[in-house]
Amino acid sequence: MNTIISIGVCMFSTIAMITPVCAQTKIKFPYSITSKSLGYGPMLASAKLGFMEREDLDPQLVYVRGADRSLAAVLGGSVFVSASGSDAHIAAVERGIDVTMIGGTINGLSQVIMTTKQFKTLDDLRGKIIGATSATSGLGFALRRYFKAKGFEFGRDYQILATGSAGPTLAALAAGQVHAAALGVPLNMVAAEQGFHAVGKIIDVIPSYQFGAFTVSRPLAEKNRPLMIRFMRAMINVHRWFYANKEAASAFVAKELDLPLEQARRGWEYYVENKIWPNDASVNMEGMNVATQIYWEAAQAKGAVPAAQKYVDLSYQREAMKSLSGL
Repeated sequence: MNTIISIGVCMFSTIAMITPVCAQTKIKFPYSITSKSLGYGPMLASAKLGFMEREDLDPQLVYVRGADRSLAAVLGGSVFVSASGSDAHIAAVERGIDVTMIGGTINGLSQVIMTTKQFKTLDDLRGKIIGATSATSGLGFALRRYFKAKGFEFGRDYQILATGSAGPTLAALAAGQVHAAALGVPLNMVAAEQGFHAVGKIIDVIPSYQFGAFTVSRPLAEKNRPLMIRFMRAMINVHRWFYANKEAASAFVAKELDLPLEQARRGWEYYVENKIWPNDASVNMEGMNVATQIYWEAAQAKGAVPAAQKYVDLSYQREAMKSLSGL
């Protein structure tokens, strides 16, 4: 990782000195996702279907497990943009780190509580262990809000086993290591085919939540503003393409994630119907306010909950939209 970071710092320094003469030369653009999942489907497509190249960017999409590590990669310069969880972004800003959120890609929650047939209702899970990708950040925080609304107290009425990613969460459920699991669409469909059933949907309690967004180092992004606007143009176009091309997008996701086409198609329908993918790559400000409130509660932070604007700079997305509209 140290080698990658040192290369990244050099690359960004070089980009900052690009002159107008060579501004349209394809530039290597490293950016990261924290999981290979349906939610990050547009990010995968941006790298593989030519959306970045159309903006004269050479896509270098990498997988950096964990939002904290992904943000560290941004700060070290090994990636220019991190597509990662909003709670890690909020925590970084509250620690005085100068990062900002310039766009969104997973603007909602798709997780469903799946369990065995011996548990008929959610209330049957009192005293049980719930599997989730995280217990102390991201989904873990949202899960606590969900169960609290259902009358459960974390630690007293249930425990969370953190698995790190979605695949191991389902594996833990199948192996009996947990009694239930919070599984995102379409992995919940895989679980249903294995005999598990749903007893709750997080979206029923938290209908608006900014889950995955684009974080950048504010000073480096400002130095390279035209480059970041080109990136946001690519993100807007790939999200628009996902909305306009159900069959092609579903086929792409099915191939990338090794899913049956019908599951990918149903996943696409869920994400579009619930507007979990933003069709303009923007941040859901209402959802960001909710994410901030949930973080504040979970972290037991002092003082009033800040407004979402503290963490977001949508000027890049707006400039990209303006240039795409030809205005």
